[in-house]
Amino acid sequence: MKLENVVHLAASAGQAETFANITANVVHHEQIRRLLVSYVDRRINQQLENASEVNKQRPPRVTQDKAYIVRAIVHSVERALAQGHISDAVVRGLLRGLVTNAFLREEHKAALEHFYEEHNGYGPPSFVVISPGKLCNLHCKGCYASSGHDSEKLDWDVFDRIITEAKTLWGVGFIVISGGEPLAYRSQGKGILDMAAKHQDMFFLMYTNGTLIDGEMAARMAEVGNITPAISVEGWEERTDARRGKGVFQRVLTAMANLRQVGVPFGISLTATCENCEEILSDEFLDFFFEEQGAIYGWIFQYMPIGRGITLDLLPTPEQRAWMWQRAWQVIREKKYFLPDFWNLGTVSDGCISAGRQGGYLYFDWNGKVMPCVFVPYSPVNVNDAFREGKTLNDILEEPFFKAIRKWQHEYGYAATKPEEHNNWLMPCIIRDHHRDFRRILEATEPDPEDDAAFQAMIDPAYRDGLIQYDDAVAQVMDPIWEQEYRKGDGHGPRAGGK
Repeated sequence: MKLENVVHLAASAGQAETFANITANVVHHEQIRRLLVSYVDRRINQQLENASEVNKQRPPRVTQDKAYIVRAIVHSVERALAQGHISDAVVRGLLRGLVTNAFLREEHKAALEHFYEEHNGYGPPSFVVISPGKLCNLHCKGCYASSGHDSEKLDWDVFDRIITEAKTLWGVGFIVISGGEPLAYRSQGKGILDMAAKHQDMFFLMYTNGTLIDGEMAARMAEVGNITPAISVEGWEERTDARRGKGVFQRVLTAMANLRQVGVPFGISLTATCENCEEILSDEFLDFFFEEQGAIYGWIFQYMPIGRGITLDLLPTPEQRAWMWQRAWQVIREKKYFLPDFWNLGTVSDGCISAGRQGGYLYFDWNGKVMPCVFVPYSPVNVNDAFREGKTLNDILEEPFFKAIRKWQHEYGYAATKPEEHNNWLMPCIIRDHHRDFRRILEATEPDPEDDAAFQAMIDPAYRDGLIQYDDAVAQVMDPIWEQEYRKGDGHGPRAGGK
């Protein structure tokens, strides 16, 4: 019997906990784990060799990109298990979340079938991102959320209902928490870890500055078992402290040591600017965090000109964008580090995943404003109002602003049925890479700015024109790469980087 059939039977019988316990024991067995990794490698190699047959709707290089990312995930987890950086409790928590997300949909099967029927076979989002509080113990330069000593926050009951409806209406098993500083959030005497403990059938990824993760906090994360922190760094100590405050880099290293000691997996979150992109993608920097510090994953967020201290001057240049694309794939292919860049690696996600796209997400902020994306600070609806009016997340998903963005995503390539119909997924972002299109949608649907900074950006012609000029310059560099590597190439061209 195939593994997926065994999992489905266990899930259908309500045995997710038993399955998680058994599988946790298996993956901690070194010889069995190596066999599993070897099996995955063989399957991925088959996909790489037969990419044009695996998915005929996508360019072969897109299929290969996805295969390399999967391989990087598997090897990153195996590396952490071999080093003893993941506890049994966390492995069980991760498996429960994955089993729920992938298979345990029997409980919500009727709701999901209704969703597909109502949307002509189009599926729901796969996760949600929530910033439950704006409060932060740091005051970083250029913070996209303008966080600091602000008291705005979601009420616990609303926070909980968002997660519950995402699970019951959409079958979501994965929740991303941002902020503000998530560990500073308190409502009704409860915090982020209490929410993770309540929803044990889901897995949580939390973006954090890391400075509040002392030994006691790390132990509590290990006890809860279904949360992983992605800790922000800007580069080496001098650059991190310059943006985040003196001493923050060393406090981050202490947090990582605390997490390693109790077996909580963690990653790093990197903001790439024109000033630091070479530094954070250097061998020395990545090896330090992935090998010496034990990070399992990394996320690269290219600088977005929103929030506190808006400037276009920190955007990576078009030439740096091209270099980052090449370098990121070199790292993923050769080092097998899981290091997605949400812009340059748009091929992995089939383009932009905002606005509640199938397989994508919606974003909820501390005031209840619902937005397409963490980096699109414009909201057509407030979840607090929607819940008071008897509406659900399904109603929110139907807002014209979100539907207009999803229509753009489809036309840009998501709904393409032939490889040659795709537009450039190396430039997937509607607000930054296609600002003209975003402005048309913004003017047609008129969502509210999240805050004053978003309002000022909306009315500033220099900001609008500057982003449009940036897009045109990036296209001059990235479109030829897309044409050569994806439309014409087989995925093994000279730009690909690595084997």
